[in-house]
Amino acid sequence: MTIKATNLSTPSERETLEVDILFVGAGPANLSAAIHLAKLCQKQGKELPNIAVIEKALEVGAHQISGAVLNPSALQTLFPNYLELNCPLESKVTSEEFRFLTRNRSFKSPILPPQMHNHGNYVTSLSKLTRWLGKQAEELGINVFTGFTGTEILFDGSRVIGVSTGDRGINAKMEKKPNFEAGVNIKAKCTVFGEGVRGFLTKSLIPKLGLEGRNPQTFETGVKEVWECPKGRFEPGYVMHTMGYPLDRKTVGGSFVYGMKDDLLVIGLVVSLNYSDPFMEPYKELQKLKQHPAISKFIEGGKQIAYGAKAIASGGYYAIPKLYFDGGLITGESGALLDMSRLKGIHTGMWSGIFAAQTLMENLIQNSGFTSESLAPYQKHLLESQVGQDLCKARNFHQALSTGLPKAFLHLGIQQITAGRGLIDPMPTQIDREHYETIAKAHGNATAQIPELHSKDFVVDKLTSV
Repeated sequence: MTIKATNLSTPSERETLEVDILFVGAGPANLSAAIHLAKLCQKQGKELPNIAVIEKALEVGAHQISGAVLNPSALQTLFPNYLELNCPLESKVTSEEFRFLTRNRSFKSPILPPQMHNHGNYVTSLSKLTRWLGKQAEELGINVFTGFTGTEILFDGSRVIGVSTGDRGINAKMEKKPNFEAGVNIKAKCTVFGEGVRGFLTKSLIPKLGLEGRNPQTFETGVKEVWECPKGRFEPGYVMHTMGYPLDRKTVGGSFVYGMKDDLLVIGLVVSLNYSDPFMEPYKELQKLKQHPAISKFIEGGKQIAYGAKAIASGGYYAIPKLYFDGGLITGESGALLDMSRLKGIHTGMWSGIFAAQTLMENLIQNSGFTSESLAPYQKHLLESQVGQDLCKARNFHQALSTGLPKAFLHLGIQQITAGRGLIDPMPTQIDREHYETIAKAHGNATAQIPELHSKDFVVDKLTSV
């Protein structure tokens, strides 16, 4: 039994590869799991199991978006000497501020919200960090296969027994080309899914096995640009977060600005998908954000050198699915392990990988068969850890923001002094699409047109960015 995509190959054309542990996705979570598992084997004098990591990108890190703030706690657990190993961290956070933006002005908060404290954290390029983790994994004897897309989950009854990879050499008409190459069936004793948000396989796996969390999952869109700026506009390690403009009071979201080395500046905007206005377009809102004086002062005279966008799972603690099942685990953002109050998911994903590796090691030692019961300690230990406690404290954060400003500030203040509980626990969650309005309702006229930007300063059209 399989969860299927379209493959043209026949069973007789597909080879079968058998491994002990298969990691689907080479992001920070799965690479951390593979690395920690290999190190545990070394520490206990156990032979390294046959570990395979498959990644759909042509190189590790190619699908990661550069520019992030990293809590180094998990990295330090994996590599206590990470600085000596030349881990590609841009800079320690040197200064940080939180601002509320109006159309033309900005107001600096006299007190930095506790969740926004980044003392001891690093500004980093996530693509470079992931690439570095991939190299560390390979040096430990782990097989990392790039350019392999998982397209089908293989089952034996309700037990996951591996995945099939996609065929190569298919044209736009779904016909075999001369260089056609059949995919491979990779069978494993345990399969770990770390594909990121709404991963192709994981999004089908969760409902099929009934792994859904207590609350429905909600999502946000993050759009980000990297600018090469004139020298001296900011220090590497500068961090700014904002609320307000260009979003209205009913739209959940905010922006971030991170200063990196070589005068590179990351500018990003996160917008919840529960916005009601059908004319809302996060990319266009990012263009408006760059025209604000608080942002334009950095990038005037500079140029955009990179762009990216991604989905973000924002449902919080109560939307985390069951992360274990017969024959497999879920790690990182595939499991919605994002701390929305801090807008951080790299270290939480890496910690999930570390706890996954510990559970995998216990199963290998005890020969437990990687059953749902024997894999259950993974989620228990993760949620009982400091990372799990932080996720729990942010369990109603997104829901509070969804009430709109200024009401959201009341909820957030009470949540802060009640360890996340707030006035209602859990706060109700609406599926994103339930907030949508028609053009006629939102703008009073069904024939209304999307308004043009008032200024073209710093605007880069979407086609050019892509």
